[in-house]
Amino acid sequence: MSTEEKIKGPASYFPAIEKKYGQPISDWLAIVGALKGMKHMEMVAWLKSEHAMGHGHANAIVAHVLAKDKK
Repeated sequence: MSTEEKIKGPASYFPAIEKKYGQPISDWLAIVGALKGMKHMEMVAWLKSEHAMGHGHANAIVAHVLAKDKK
């Protein structure tokens, strides 16, 4: 068994997002971070329409950004 702790939650999608869309996750987090004033699902819809991102990937990025903002 691996000694590394398994990543959970939205961050578990990050390696797949980087691989599929070719940009580092920091870029996606910055893009979504700039969408202030939009609701969660509005941000998800924007990522889907503007960047052809799948729903699960878009939702994971938005959820991560919004969770960080609450801290």
